[in-house]
Amino acid sequence: MRGLKDTIARAIDNLGDDLEALSRKIHDNPELGYLEVKAAGWLTEFLTGQGFKVERGVGGVETAFRATIETGDGPTIAILCEYDALPQIGHACGHNAIATAGVGAGAGLAAVRDKLPTGRLHVIGTPAEEGGGGKVKLIQAGVFRDVDAAMMCHGFDQWAGHMDLLGIVRVGFEFAGKAAHAAADPWEGVNALDAAIQTYNNVSMLRQQVRPDSRIHGIITHGGAAPNIIPEFAAATFYVRALNLDYMWEIHKRVIACAEGAAKSTGCGLKVIRSDDTVYETMKRNETLLGAFRANMQALGITEGPPLGDRLGSSDVGNVSQVIPTIQPMMKIAPAGTPIHSRAFEAAAVSPIAREGTLNAAKAMAMTTLDLLAEPALVKRAQDEFRRAK
Repeated sequence: MRGLKDTIARAIDNLGDDLEALSRKIHDNPELGYLEVKAAGWLTEFLTGQGFKVERGVGGVETAFRATIETGDGPTIAILCEYDALPQIGHACGHNAIATAGVGAGAGLAAVRDKLPTGRLHVIGTPAEEGGGGKVKLIQAGVFRDVDAAMMCHGFDQWAGHMDLLGIVRVGFEFAGKAAHAAADPWEGVNALDAAIQTYNNVSMLRQQVRPDSRIHGIITHGGAAPNIIPEFAAATFYVRALNLDYMWEIHKRVIACAEGAAKSTGCGLKVIRSDDTVYETMKRNETLLGAFRANMQALGITEGPPLGDRLGSSDVGNVSQVIPTIQPMMKIAPAGTPIHSRAFEAAAVSPIAREGTLNAAKAMAMTTLDLLAEPALVKRAQDEFRRAK
């Protein structure tokens, strides 16, 4: 196994320039969720060139894909890719590196295809992680039904085997007022912007009374047409997160109450825009898979950073972890202290640090996949742990 892992690592290093070019191409052409046509095309083209059988548009999602190498009866292991960008700040979450690490891991395993234990490897492209719930749609479509275990690596400013993920639900508000001239007769108007601002302030006060493992944040998405017109329409969107899903829904109700109170006090109409179909779940920890991944990290000379503490995010990979054993280690692609979803992180995602982290993550995932294919009992232990866990 050690010799085979060394061969995989060399194969990934040999593809280093190609993988970096792929990462930069995705980074320099950011596409929002479900619009990742270029990124999906480049990734599937690369995987086809590595000998994978590629299916595009899986699960009824145009920019999703599944690339497969099959060597016989045995476990089915999935390596996941994300490649959507953020509005205005592009790949400030490093999804270009996530995608590249995923296809890099697949390429490393493809290079030793004739020596792989029997089983099946999927590299699955999962669109729209940044709020669109691509993995949720793929779960519902049965894409993960026959997968025994899954993994991916997410960009960060340090290495970490595991990060707890908060559940998240999104809610939008549209306020209807009445337009009037803001100077000549403002008393004839009903100010929808006042309702949106009051909602924002209400939520800001609510933040003081929620548990520390919860988050509420939002923006006003529309505030009026011109300063001399009393706004007849305003809108806002909020995210509600918590480690406990029941508590998340409790806060969600209170956020809606914040908007209802603001609408009533300003005399505005209110429409609540619910997004219950893209709720992200918490991450179900799997120590069996984490142990295998960490052993390969250590073999590569990778050292984990300090405990993450209250650095918490959300992702639809949490939903995958609720249906099959799944891990999402964090890979270092930026200098320590670089906040994700920042312009500094966006710049770091194509830096030399990102290249090193991406290639090491690809190696660690490929080696862990090899362990799982070679030892079905390890897969069974991961599944047994999954079933026992709450």
